[in-house]
Parts: sequence; C-alpha cells; structure tokens
Amino acid sequence: MSYSPGSLVRVRNRDWVVMPSPQPELLLIKPLGGSEEETTGIYLPLAFADDQPEPAEFARPTADDLGDFASARLLYNAARLSFRSGAGPFRSLAKLSFRPRPYQMVPLIMALRQAPEPVRLLVADDVGVGKTVEAILILKELLERREIERFAIICLPHLCEQWQAELRDKAGIEAVIIRSNTQARLDREVPGGVTSVYKHYRYQVISIDYIKAEQRRDVFLRECPELVIVDEAHTATKPAGALKSQQQRYYLLHKLAARANQHLVLLTATPHSGKPEEFSALLGLLHPSFETLDIPNSSQTERQRLARHFVQRRRVDVEQWLGEDTPFPKREPDERFYTLAPAYRTVYNEVLALARTLTLSAQHLKGGQQKFHYWTALALLRGVMSSPAAGIDMLRNRQQNTRTASAEEAVTDAEAAEQSNPILDADYGFDGDHAPVQVVSRTDFTSSQNAKLRELVSQLEDLQGIERDQKAAETLKLITQWLREGFHPVIFCRYIATANYLGGLLKKHLTKVDKQPVRIETVTSEDPDDVRRQRIADMAGAPLRVLVATDCLSEGINLQHLFSAVLHYDLPWNPNRLEQREGRVDRYGQTAPVVKAYLLYGQDNPIDGVVLKVILQKVREIRKATGITVPFPEDSKTVMDAVLTAVLLNPQPVTPSAVQLGLDFGASDPVRLQEQRVNSEYKAAVEREKRSRTIFAQNAIKPEEVGEDLKLADEAIGNPEAVELFVTNALPALLGAQITPDPRRKGEGLGYTLYTTNLPAVLRPTLPDERAVPVSFVSPTPAGYLYLGRNHPFVEQLCQLLLANAVYRRGQAPARASVVRTTSVSVKTTLLLFRVRNVIEERNSGRQLVAEEMLLWGYEGSPIDGKFLSHDQARELLYEAVPGPDPSSRQSHANFLAQELPRLGQLQDAFNGVAQERAENLVAAHERFRQVVKGNRYQVVKPVMPMDVMGVYVLLPVLK
Repeated sequence: MSYSPGSLVRVRNRDWVVMPSPQPELLLIKPLGGSEEETTGIYLPLAFADDQPEPAEFARPTADDLGDFASARLLYNAARLSFRSGAGPFRSLAKLSFRPRPYQMVPLIMALRQAPEPVRLLVADDVGVGKTVEAILILKELLERREIERFAIICLPHLCEQWQAELRDKAGIEAVIIRSNTQARLDREVPGGVTSVYKHYRYQVISIDYIKAEQRRDVFLRECPELVIVDEAHTATKPAGALKSQQQRYYLLHKLAARANQHLVLLTATPHSGKPEEFSALLGLLHPSFETLDIPNSSQTERQRLARHFVQRRRVDVEQWLGEDTPFPKREPDERFYTLAPAYRTVYNEVLALARTLTLSAQHLKGGQQKFHYWTALALLRGVMSSPAAGIDMLRNRQQNTRTASAEEAVTDAEAAEQSNPILDADYGFDGDHAPVQVVSRTDFTSSQNAKLRELVSQLEDLQGIERDQKAAETLKLITQWLREGFHPVIFCRYIATANYLGGLLKKHLTKVDKQPVRIETVTSEDPDDVRRQRIADMAGAPLRVLVATDCLSEGINLQHLFSAVLHYDLPWNPNRLEQREGRVDRYGQTAPVVKAYLLYGQDNPIDGVVLKVILQKVREIRKATGITVPFPEDSKTVMDAVLTAVLLNPQPVTPSAVQLGLDFGASDPVRLQEQRVNSEYKAAVEREKRSRTIFAQNAIKPEEVGEDLKLADEAIGNPEAVELFVTNALPALLGAQITPDPRRKGEGLGYTLYTTNLPAVLRPTLPDERAVPVSFVSPTPAGYLYLGRNHPFVEQLCQLLLANAVYRRGQAPARASVVRTTSVSVKTTLLLFRVRNVIEERNSGRQLVAEEMLLWGYEGSPIDGKFLSHDQARELLYEAVPGPDPSSRQSHANFLAQELPRLGQLQDAFNGVAQERAENLVAAHERFRQVVKGNRYQVVKPVMPMDVMGVYVLLPVLK
C-alpha cells in the first residue's frame, strides 16, 4: 500500500502520523500527538509482522467522553501548544521557546529575501535590542526550510557557553563547542572516514581565536557549514596598524566571505567605531564592492543595494513597533566624585613628579624607547590612581622583572610598533586587565628613581583601606545607597588588583544592609570562563548582590537578569568601552524600570578631569540630545595625548585646584584645544550618523506585512498568554496541583509560585527539585523566576499528558464532549474542535512537510439549516460561554449527545469544505508572504482528509 504524508496508520497498537520520507521503502512515522524526537523509521522490505502498518482513523468522541465544558478550552490549548510544525509561512515559530517581538522578525525577512542565493547580512542593532534572538530566528527558519543543514557560530572564547545555552534554551538545538579544551574529545568521537569535527557535527559554536590559527583555519574553510554567524564581528575588522592576532581574525572572515555559496551573518552593536577604514572592511565582507562605498555621498541605487544586506535599529526605533511596546529600562547617568585624602595626595604628587621626569627625559630619545618612556609614565599614574593595590602590583612585579638594558637590548621601533599600547583601552574586545608591568619593566630607571619606586610601594601599602582610600570609601557609601533603593550594582575596574582589592574591602564593610545579607563576588580574567559564569549564576538567590568585575565582562555577557546598575570605578579611556559596560545591564530583558550608570572620578585627580572633559561628558551629552550612542571618531590615544599634554608635558602642570576650577588655562590650554578638536570630530560623526541612517532596509519593510502573519501564528500555535492561561487553569482544575500568583509581583501578572507536591510523577523531573518553584510566563523574565514557554519540557509534558488522558479516557482529562446550557446562545449551537494536518509542498522542489493546526467550527440548530459558524465565532463561544442553571441529569446529557453524534456522519462534505477553505487561506498567506520576501517559490497546501474530530460541544439555551 502507499502511505501518504499526514495520513494515520496503526502500528503496535498505537496511532502514528506518516511523515515525508526521502525513500519510498523507508516509512517515517511520528506518534499521534507525540514529539518529533519520537519519529521512527520502518524499512518496509524487512519489516516484522508486528510492524506492518494498517490504515487508521482517529476515534470520534462518544457519550463516554462527556465532561465539564470549561475544560474544553484546556483541550484546545493543549493541542495547539503541542504542535511543533505550524502551517503558516514562518515555519520555525512553533519550535521556539519564545515569541519574538515583531521588530525582531525584520532581519529574518531580509535573509529570506536573499535565499536561496547566499545570505549576506550585517545585523547592527543597538546594544541590548536582541541580536542573538534575531540570529536564532534566521538559522532556525533556514533549517526548517531546509535551505541549510548545518551552521556554525563563531564568537569570542568567553561567549561560547552563552551561545550554546541560548541555542538550547531558545531553539532546542544542541550545539558542540569547538575550542582548544574540547577539540581532543570531539576528535575521538568523530567516526572513521569523516575528515574533521567541522564536517561531522551539524551545529557548532567555535572560538574565533581557536579557529583563526592557520592550520585549523584552512581545514575549517574547506569543510565549514553552509551558514556561519559571526558574533561581535567588529572585533575581526581590519584597522590600520592592527596586531597580528586581529589580522588573523580578519583574514579568517575575509576568506570565509570569499566562498561563493557561503551564507554569512555578521552581528555587532558597534559596526562603526568612527574610523571609516574599519567600517568599510566590515561592509566588504558582505560584498567586495561595499568596501569602497562612501555611504553619506552614495547614490540612491548604491544605498538600496547596500540596504538589502544591512539592518541597524537604535532603541528609539523599536521601543514601539507594530503597536507593541518593548520594555527597555530608562538609563539614569550621573557622576560621583571623591577627593584624595592628604596622604594619598602626597603619593600622587610624588608619582606625578617621577612621571614628569620620565616624559621630559623621553624627549631626547627616539622611536621605541621614547614610546616606552611615555607609556611607563602613564602606567604609573593610571595604576596608582586606580587603587593602592594596582600600584603595588605594578611596582613590585616591575622590581622582580627589572633588568638593565644594553645597547643591543634597547627597544626598537619595530618592537614598539608591534606591541599594543598597554595603557589604553581598545575600541572593542577585551584587551586584558593585568597591570602594565611589562612596559614598566622595559624602561630604564636611575638608581635614585628605583629607590623612589621602592619607597612608593611602602607608602601605597599604608594607603589601603576605607579610612585612607576615599575612592573606596565613596564607593561603599554609594553602593549601600543603591542596595537600599533596590538596585543590584556591577562595579567595573580596569585592573585585576583593583577589583580584588575593592571586592575584599566591600566584603569586610558591607556584610548587611538593613539586616539583609549582601552577596559580593569578584570576577576577573584570572578565572576560567566556567568559573566566572558559575560565580555570577550563584548570586541569583541573593536578595542583595554586588558584582565587582574587570572588563573581561564588559562585552557580550548578559547581566541584565541579575543586575540593574553600573559604577565605573575606573574611568574608561575609550568611550566605546563606556557603552559596552553599561550595555551589560541596560538591555532588552532588564525588568527594572530604571538602571543607574555612574562615573566615579577624583575631583582633584587631573587625569580623571581630562578624561571627563575631553570625552566622556561629551558622549553623554550626545546620547541625551539624540537618544543614540554615536561612535567616537578617535580611539583612547586621544585621551593619552591629552593627558600627556596637559598633565605631563605642560610647562604649567595641572594641579588639584586647577582640576576643581575646570582645567581652564586660557586660549592655550591644551585640554581646551583637544576638547575643541574632539567636538569638531563629534559634530561630523553625528551628521554622518544622521545621513547614514536613512539607508537601512527596515525602513522599506511595512510593519503590517509582519504583523498579520505573527497574529495568525499566535492563534495557530498559542502565544505566551495562552501558555499562562493553560498552565494556571489545568494544574488546579485537572491535576489538583497548586499555582498561585506571587505576592512579590502582585498586580504585575509576571510571576507565580508552582507547588510540586501533587504533580504527577511524569511532570516532576521537568522542574527543579523544590517544593515551591517561582515561575513566569513572560519574557523578559523577572530575576529568580523559571520561564515556562510553550517549548519548556514541563509545558510539553503537561500538554501530552492531558491529550493522552482525553483520548484514552484515563485519569483527570479535559472533556472531548459536553452538553451545557448557557445564556450565550438563543438556539441550540454545536461547536466542533478539529485537528487538521496539512501537507505543505514546494512547487518547484517537491519537498514536503506535515504541519498541524486546530480549527474551530460549528452550526446553529440542525446542520441542514446551513447556519455555520466561522472559526472566530466558534472561538468566542468556546472562551466566553458561561454555563447557566441546568436541572438535567448526566444521563439526559448523554442521551442528547447520542442524538447529535450521528449527524456528524452527514457533515463529512462540510468538514472537507472547512479544511479546504483553511488550505486556501494558507495558500493566500504563503503568497502574501512570498510578496514580502520577494521570493519566487509558491507553496501548495493540501489538507489530509478526514480531519480529526477532537471535541463536540452542544450549547443549549437556558430554560425559562
């Protein structure tokens, strides 16, 4: 016999759905109502007698299925929430654990407009808008459409586990991490005959610093998956004078982009650092011609061509889109100052004098030696002013590493050119949090200077502690205030020694606030990635928590679920770092309505004064005025030059009083001159940003084109509100389990407490092993709550349990049949609940998939009257009809139903008409979607007859 996809067969006393198969001899079947993971294959020529399929038909309800009408809604929701293959144009939505926001669908539509040609896309949405979600949508949809079979995520090493978790939690995809500490184990698992892990594993998350090495890069380029997604793509661009490590990253992406059929999606929140050559190199990965494109002065044709590949939205663009609000927090930036204690000011003056001596002597040197003298002077000042511990760490290690340079060992220009400046903060990417010992060690000091360095170590040791360190004291005061106000702060430090020092002080002096214990953790690059993640995750249960960190957490890490404030303990010397730090907590998913972002500076610290005046205050002024963060047109060398000029090389060195008066020395003031130059650059950058923003492709996509299909998907497979309604009603009504609104979220509808005591054994393993579990059905999910989306194992198992109980009449089950009197009808009305399987076929390729959906239908009076109900009318009655007084007995209801059921046999043609009408609507939806994505393939939808009659509900008028 021939087995058509979507038809029912019976094997081993169980009903199965026939799935599309690549070979006629191989019968693929999935349990009716089961998951795709349960799909089984039968090789028909060798099938055992017990495995021979027989045609089957879904059993219709009988009088034995009579039950409470209210539970019919649970059956409807259990069925549609269990579907994993929706019939609408977006094939992946039913297999995602979240419901994307409409604006997050735009990159997917752009990708589909390019397929089946190679997808080349730069997604440059603002920090925290949801680029990870947008990337997962693209890869999942391309997988479901069978445009690709494999993909790789290339990311920074410390983001590998985060990507692996996001893929698992949001899309149910298990990806392997490929990097130095996993390669050997993965190699052993590769079967013989397969050349490499890149060929064997379908889904990969790869460290860019592992794969960029020449011997691994070439193998990867030969065998890489069809789709590659590059996270934080700006870290692999091609700046002038790039170090070898960054050149290797760029070369990898350059060779990858050169592959003719390679799908490539680049993700970055900061595509333009203000340097045109870097931005152009990034665009060149999309198409070589884009590398020479002058966007502000480009023609309309050139802009339209680029717009097919480039999407960039700021928060102001998506806060309200398609009538849906996106809850971004309000950022409250501010500054907090401290003044140096007398003893600390004395040490600063001595370090400043030593640094000035170094810079003045460097003017007589050339090339590399001069650079190292300047760097050393800045390192001394920046380290000592970061914290006493950072100063001690730098000077002690310097003494251990010191040596006398001979003429042959002198630093050459080539060495200086190859080494990155250890004092500065790179535009992007984590550039290390160790004190710059190496550069200090490479500088020659006189014997008297060496003696002074040893003396400074002793002085700095005496400055440690809240009593003598006003910077730490002011931080303690501010953090205590924030904790009282309900904020959970992250404190960013420049150096490991500073972070450890500050973390230790806070643990000593901040044990409790208002009698509540405070959890304080310190995270630096000294810790392996897994230790960092675990330390942060362990803070989730703490009511008051403080994280002290270095910039190893400033990029790519999501901290918004646990923290709601940022304090810059050490001012960054690069404005892009400012946004990266604050973007860890100020992003989509932050449930706090307000986040704090404070700069801590020394009021009598000239270096902080220069950094604030020249750059950081300007950044915040622009953001406040425009609502966007404009990429800074210079790197932190601007700050270095300003500090050198104003603090170290100026004949009139800046004094503490000058800082307090605003660093103003008249027309020749070096800080004012530097500030004027930066202002000019900033104005040009703002204008460039305004002109460039007009090109982006999202402006050409009409919101309603996305909204209609999302609305249909919500109805077909259920949205988060449907999940909440289903779980909160099913547990107490059918299983006797308790779930109550959490008083901590009273009035918000965001959280519940689910008690596991009375749950069936099949459901318990899907939840944490606790008596009371805080759960939520909304995203972003409040901190400390477990998100229950439609694809969460608990929701899946609950749906399967209730469906099985209903079909096989066991235990507490939702009703497949009911007779009820209600004031919602004036004549007898019959509601029918159908499950229909549609075979969707691509006309050109012939590829098929089986998609399921629920249909509601009905009729008034007798079916021969032809007064049929639409899906919307039937749905309104299902949800709104309230049972009224009814003196009839259950036997009377059974008799009434027994009279109604035979009429269903007379309605088969009408049933088929319902299925065919829905198929035609789906064809129209696919055609509309084809117009949106500009595709050239047309979908054919064939309903499988007969539809499954899941439920029959007779509504009678209330007797007068």
